[in-house]
Amino acid sequence: MLTDRKIKVLVVDDSAIVRKILVDSLAGERDIEVVGTAPDPYVARDKILALRSDVLTLDIELPRMDGLTFLGKLMQHHPLPVVVISSLAQSSCNIAVEALRIGAMEVLAKPSGPYSVGELRGTLAGKIRTAAQGSVAVRAALAQPPSTANVQAPVATSAIPVKYNGSTVIALGASTGGVSALQEVLVQLPAEMPPMVITQHIPAVFSRAFADRLNQMCKLSVKEAEDGQPLLPGQVALAPGNKHMILQRNGSAYSVGVKDGPQVCYQRPSVDVLFHSVARVAGANAIGVILTGMGADGADGLLAMKKAGAYTIAQDEASCVVFGMPREAIGRGAVDEVQPLTKIAATVQSALSKKEKTAQR
Repeated sequence: MLTDRKIKVLVVDDSAIVRKILVDSLAGERDIEVVGTAPDPYVARDKILALRSDVLTLDIELPRMDGLTFLGKLMQHHPLPVVVISSLAQSSCNIAVEALRIGAMEVLAKPSGPYSVGELRGTLAGKIRTAAQGSVAVRAALAQPPSTANVQAPVATSAIPVKYNGSTVIALGASTGGVSALQEVLVQLPAEMPPMVITQHIPAVFSRAFADRLNQMCKLSVKEAEDGQPLLPGQVALAPGNKHMILQRNGSAYSVGVKDGPQVCYQRPSVDVLFHSVARVAGANAIGVILTGMGADGADGLLAMKKAGAYTIAQDEASCVVFGMPREAIGRGAVDEVQPLTKIAATVQSALSKKEKTAQR
């Protein structure tokens, strides 16, 4: 973690205009210094070593070598915190989500007009600070293809009652590093799961691509949430970027609400907003999971869930890209169990099995 000097940033983008926008956006930050720019990965490679940059901003569509290939090589040979800045095209959104999986700390929409330039200036510095404090070693490890020897085997599906009693719901929250963490958790879960709701801090333009990616990889059905969407067993609702998501209940049926509103813990969607709604609506019939992320979003909400009788789980420090959110939750006494990322899925299934058996008595 950098505390006694400025964060040195290298800006990589083939557009001179965008490079200038990014440099100007950071010019007034006392703790950040842009030490150089590069129009392509080959120039960037040389400047990374010469300038000893701490954080890289990286475009995806680059000449001579695409940004995704460069990111993979960087994570393998010279791990460095990376903030991806991508265009809004659907293909670019999919690639940006893949960049998060293979090593990028954060992702931002590429400026394309006066509004987006202003929005970028309000968020870029914070994203760079978060990236600088993240664990590059953990990101590099997550970038490698998963090894079956290192992945916790899921609890046998027979441990979960075949007949879902209709009352349990599982809520997960994550931020920096969460794209890879959520993927690792969800791919280990069987289709026979209660409804699940997820808030991941991610820009609006990328949340649908992330949901689609999870849906392709998991046995569960994953989609970006829509207001009023019913929640059924085996379904996962992901909060849309820039919208809050809450759990709702009409009689015995769960649904989700998607709404505007002020940022909570500097975030929209906010994990706290989701978790507080789960505490109110599901009470003891819930399981809460807080994963890697900067800040305290979700800590108070997870405590509310625990006080309401939910079983609560946090990712451990060693496996977090950023331990902020789990640490804050643990410090508040909001967590029943702390586990490494590879064991989160099995821990959720174990807690679910206990809750379902208790409900059947």
